[in-house]
Amino acid sequence: MPPVVRNENREQMARKEIDARLVEAGWDVQDRASIDFSAGQGLAVPEYPTDFGPADYVLFVDRRAVGVIEAKSEEWGDKITMAEDQAEGYAAAALKWEWRNAEFPSGAGRIA
Repeated sequence: MPPVVRNENREQMARKEIDARLVEAGWDVQDRASIDFSAGQGLAVPEYPTDFGPADYVLFVDRRAVGVIEAKSEEWGDKITMAEDQAEGYAAAALKWEWRNAEFPSGAGRIA
């Protein structure tokens, strides 16, 4: 059998790894175009739009945004504190609701 050839870039491979770890930790990872808040208590939504730019992941618990994950490659290593400003920007950002033309769930528009 020939070896499996991957046609994924580093970001795609990293996202698959992050998704798997989130699922292992009990999060339901969902695409922002098809968010289903009834699917579980904790949702992780990748590339969620904010007024600061798209966050790598926004975490929702009981329909409320409670956190942001800013993913960085291993090369960031000892420079990871440089990403703190970016993460702080996402944490203070207003989320952009783009779901099925529905109103944003009450109280969910900012990170708690």
